[in-house]
Amino acid sequence: MIALIMAGGIGSRFWPLSREDNPKQFLPIVSADSMIKLTVNRLLKNVALKDIYIVTAASQVELVKFHIPDLDPQNIIVEPFGMNTAPCIALSLAWLENKYSENETMLVAAADHLITDTDEFYKCVDIARQTAENDMLVTFGIKPDYAAISYGYIEIGDKIGEKSFSVASFKEKPDKKTAQTYLETGRFLWNSGMFLWKLKTIRQAFIHLQPAIWQLLEKIKTDWIKYGKNSDITSLYKQMPRLPVDIGIMEKSANIAVIPSDFGWSDVGGWKALHDISPKDENNNFFKKPGITFDSEDNYIFSEKLVSLIGVKNLVVIETEDVLLIADLDKSEEVKKIVGYLRDKNQNNYL
Repeated sequence: MIALIMAGGIGSRFWPLSREDNPKQFLPIVSADSMIKLTVNRLLKNVALKDIYIVTAASQVELVKFHIPDLDPQNIIVEPFGMNTAPCIALSLAWLENKYSENETMLVAAADHLITDTDEFYKCVDIARQTAENDMLVTFGIKPDYAAISYGYIEIGDKIGEKSFSVASFKEKPDKKTAQTYLETGRFLWNSGMFLWKLKTIRQAFIHLQPAIWQLLEKIKTDWIKYGKNSDITSLYKQMPRLPVDIGIMEKSANIAVIPSDFGWSDVGGWKALHDISPKDENNNFFKKPGITFDSEDNYIFSEKLVSLIGVKNLVVIETEDVLLIADLDKSEEVKKIVGYLRDKNQNNYL
């Protein structure tokens, strides 16, 4: 099995800790190791390092090399710049299909997701591999334990295997009322954004469903043959549609399957999500360093200083060398607005 790790994002929801020159996937957010190193170590339990590939933007290649020093540089697939997941996966496929049999299976995962139950994860991967052998495009749906509004959802269809199902529909991020309805029906799973398929199956999907992407890739492959892997493909790659693979491929396909999964998954999508999975005191406060609280609860404090709280609730406080962020924890994903503001004002030293 091949494992493809997507590591090209900028992690704007973790600003100000996540910056363009050191984004979320390269930060030690949930442990002493960076998110990307945790991901690689998890995969190494069942996948040889020579079969692990990381696709990332050109600006992040050196970061990948620093965090995963044992990885062969030939296993780093370089996007000229970050795009959405459909072009990212297609570019990787074009590189990999010259090295592997078309019947080889490929697991696609993000560099910045957390999985706490590795044994259960690989049980689901085994089921997905068996399902993919029948030329299915397989996704992993996470069994929800609350009415989340920050995830897309997958509606379970008919049973097609002992633990695999067809997909009735994909749903975008819902409002709270709709999410509660999804939870109560028991037919909906969180969309994890992880996939498994044979190279042949996903290749055919791109050819039939996204011919514009595949035509560009054929030109890129010609450049690779002529000039090598380091040839400049920028002008071709920028013509790619910025489509997520969910919309560009999965929602359009008839041969898709979902594996209901429960392996302690989180996309750690922002400060609130990180607060949810972090160790906290008896009043539900997290401190990076020991803090002092009086009549304060449900706060997330990331600072190297001694922080004292009196009579505050539901705050996120993030201190870096040059920035202090203070926000309502429930609105912390709106930190992307600050990133957009700074970019509009050309204050790139804070990005």
